[in-house]
Amino acid sequence: MSDAMRVEQSAKRVRTYLGGVLVADTTRPVLVWEKPYYPTYYLPVEDVRAKLVATGHAEHSPSRGDATFYDVVVDGRTAPAAASRYLDSPVEPLRELVRIDWAAMDEWLEEDEPVYVHPRDPYSRVDILASSRHVVVVVDGVTAADSGQPRILFETGLPPRYYLPLSDVRMDLLRPSDTHTSCPYKGTASYWSLAVGEALHEDTVWIYRTPLPESQKIAGMACFYNERVDIYLDGVLQERPRSPFS
Repeated sequence: MSDAMRVEQSAKRVRTYLGGVLVADTTRPVLVWEKPYYPTYYLPVEDVRAKLVATGHAEHSPSRGDATFYDVVVDGRTAPAAASRYLDSPVEPLRELVRIDWAAMDEWLEEDEPVYVHPRDPYSRVDILASSRHVVVVVDGVTAADSGQPRILFETGLPPRYYLPLSDVRMDLLRPSDTHTSCPYKGTASYWSLAVGEALHEDTVWIYRTPLPESQKIAGMACFYNERVDIYLDGVLQERPRSPFS
């Protein structure tokens, strides 16, 4: 176990596929927090169905040791250098595990449900609460939204997010963006930029039009980065939070 990295057994069944073909199927996945924000799955080597072909490439991690890389080959399909092993890791539980690159696979399942972007963190919680608090969003002195019926989303490690009905948003200020982001808890968001006077505040507003089932309360509602705009809550200007999105 490393002081800089949490390693924890999960009880979920985890499967991953490449080109529709099963690459790994395990009921003993291990969650490894390579970064503090979210975990990565490491899988027991005996639960990997694909062939692992050594690439001859290696990289050193200060916390995990030396990684040996492998191509993942299954039914004639190859994901280059998509697997890595830490055979002599100072973190002993990693030595018998394989890290399969999330983005190199076509599909990941936790139990029988698809999961996107990265594994769900068992210590992160998302609560979406209906509220009657008065939320006003101001950008460069212009009121961009004014609502008394927000849905407030509380997510571990992030500031509260105020999702507002589109009827309470100045839609004339919104400019469509090509940006999309995905979240394992909420789904895929599309974005708008805010045009206020001569300024264009890029990708400042987002919407989940078809969120995942557990986040249906925010479907079709707009949210502003409170790191980038002024938000008044019940008449009180909120301090802009500092977060990875500041």
